[in-house]
Amino acid sequence: MKNYQFLLFDLDDTLLDFKAAERLALPKLFEAHQLPLTPQIEAVYREINTGLWSSLEEGLITRDILMENRFGKTFEHFGVEVDGRVLDAEYRVYLAESKVFVEGALELIQTLAPEYELYITSNGLAETQIKRLQVTGLAPYFKQVFVSENTGYQKPMKPFFDYVFERIPNFDPNKAMIIGDSYSADIIGGANAGIDTCWLNPFNAVPATIQPTYEIQKLAQLLPILNSNKAINPQPLGI
Repeated sequence: MKNYQFLLFDLDDTLLDFKAAERLALPKLFEAHQLPLTPQIEAVYREINTGLWSSLEEGLITRDILMENRFGKTFEHFGVEVDGRVLDAEYRVYLAESKVFVEGALELIQTLAPEYELYITSNGLAETQIKRLQVTGLAPYFKQVFVSENTGYQKPMKPFFDYVFERIPNFDPNKAMIIGDSYSADIIGGANAGIDTCWLNPFNAVPATIQPTYEIQKLAQLLPILNSNKAINPQPLGI
């Protein structure tokens, strides 16, 4: 039994519904540049974007390359020349407008905040992620926000977690858990960093190698896990 104190939450698709944010942002961006977002165009974008993010997590490219190319390459595919960096900045403005939570996220965080130290550990761009936390009202519940852009490393890289652990006062890895939807970034990253992991796995994907410490399909299932791990303080014996 572990008495957890430090809870590290991923943001996208763990607390905030990133797919809903994309559904808002992508059509606005493409239509603003006279290229309506058809299923074919969206499929090309997603293939390019997914490949770039995978390369970034593996340390094969820099964040600058991702920001320049995910829209630059997509528009280029359809014969349109754009400044990829400008479009990326516009996209992130639209992205930050979404206020859609993953089911149960706000209620869970409000319940946990008085009893635990809560932190955000996110791959992404710092300005965008911080704005999204502010817009949704989540920001006050977290002690600190750690975004890969500011750490210089991506989850699942161990230096990312080293950076985080060094900046949490009196951090004890034996009292820490990371909660996230990404098996590669959160579960493998957390396990390799020596902390417990909780995989938000709504679609019942199968772990490739490392088993998470816990696995849940909905955020509401996290609370019973934490309650069952609370240290029980024995009552003093009567005289």
